[in-house]
Amino acid sequence: MATSEEDVNRQHEDDSHVTGQQWRWTILAGMASYLDAGSIVALAVGLALWQEYLGMSSTTVGLLAALGPNAFGAAIGALIGGRLGDLFGRKRIYQYDLLVYAFGILLVVFAVNLPMLITGTFIVGLAVGADVPTSLALIGEFSPSKARGRLMGLSQVAWSLGPIVAFVLAFALSSYGVLGNRIIFAHLFVVAIVTWALRRGMVESARWTAASGAGEAERSSDPEAQPEEASVPADPLAASRLRGLFSGPTLSAILFTTTVYLFWNLAAGTFGVFLPYILRTLGAQSQAASVAMSCASFVLTVLGVVLVFMPFSDRSHSARRLMWGVGAVMQVGAFALAVIFPFTTPVALALILLFGFGGALAGEPFYKTWSQELFPTMLRTTAQGLTFGVARFFLGIWSFFVPVLASLSIRPVALILMIFLTISGVVGYFFMPNTAGKSLEEIEAERSGSPARERATA
Repeated sequence: MATSEEDVNRQHEDDSHVTGQQWRWTILAGMASYLDAGSIVALAVGLALWQEYLGMSSTTVGLLAALGPNAFGAAIGALIGGRLGDLFGRKRIYQYDLLVYAFGILLVVFAVNLPMLITGTFIVGLAVGADVPTSLALIGEFSPSKARGRLMGLSQVAWSLGPIVAFVLAFALSSYGVLGNRIIFAHLFVVAIVTWALRRGMVESARWTAASGAGEAERSSDPEAQPEEASVPADPLAASRLRGLFSGPTLSAILFTTTVYLFWNLAAGTFGVFLPYILRTLGAQSQAASVAMSCASFVLTVLGVVLVFMPFSDRSHSARRLMWGVGAVMQVGAFALAVIFPFTTPVALALILLFGFGGALAGEPFYKTWSQELFPTMLRTTAQGLTFGVARFFLGIWSFFVPVLASLSIRPVALILMIFLTISGVVGYFFMPNTAGKSLEEIEAERSGSPARERATA
């Protein structure tokens, strides 16, 4: 059926309008980021406490950080969950993985020995790793073309709120030692169960349903269904085959997003997990003070996302480039301070301010947005699971060495992180794709060199 000019104009007018339902679904899907970052920081603020409680060495502390939600566990979960999300749909993954997450959290809450603690954190990592690619793909696929950055930014707000709540609880419970950390993990269990219950009312991604032919399969099994004009390819799952990842524009998108996110995440992951530990062991801060200072960084990230990224990321390519450049310079400068000056309280506060706000402009919000824009629908969660997994895997390796390096001085760690952020900033700035405000179909058509096609969406 031909689309009238009036319908086209109405659709164009609505490509920046976000409905109440889209906001609600974004919040529910974005809770994956809350639970991911919340579990990372809950572990971070408890590292020194668990080390004392279980008598762990610095090497064991690094192993615990590496196997949990910040690194290896999340990497494996992202590879598995991302692939399954393309093969079987987003809903099947995000609907059940939170139950696995809740089980892992309970192991941590009741851990009385090192095996229980390590097993619990590893299971938590598997679950959040599987949830993040599929949940973010769902947000990207139902977002209006000129509000995609806005909604992806909201998921980043959730990513920052998880640590903020964990830090506030850690500050309030700092006098309770390990018991206080158990309570922080228990709050994540409650949030996971509530989110799982609310997600049961969400539906499958309409774009995935159309691309996979799942909707056509359901109609063909219904004898009363009316024939549709739009045809489904003979082999709709052919587009999801793994060989499609390593050729053409999809391969270039994987290389770009992996490079940007890998080197940024090495710095952000170190900052998120080890900052309270470093502040307490090297900065001579109390447990309460180290928690409060770390919390301030995530508050600044929320402000940067809400005040800058969400309003301007969908406007133009030049706006995105300006944001990225400013944010990258702020983050590199943050760690340069720790290299040049003694690690005093003013230096620590300046580092927290610059990295916290800069990360909102040149960091994970853009990675999340580009991961939806640059990959075709039937490979979106597979590709994102791969890039997310690679970044978390290398962060896991790096996490083994951070406690050892930081046990002597913060300077070698800060210098290495400054180099990582420089690589991410340069690649993001000079190779940034021109995708702002465009529909996913338009972007895919441009990158594949084929004419854009009209696609029905639910």
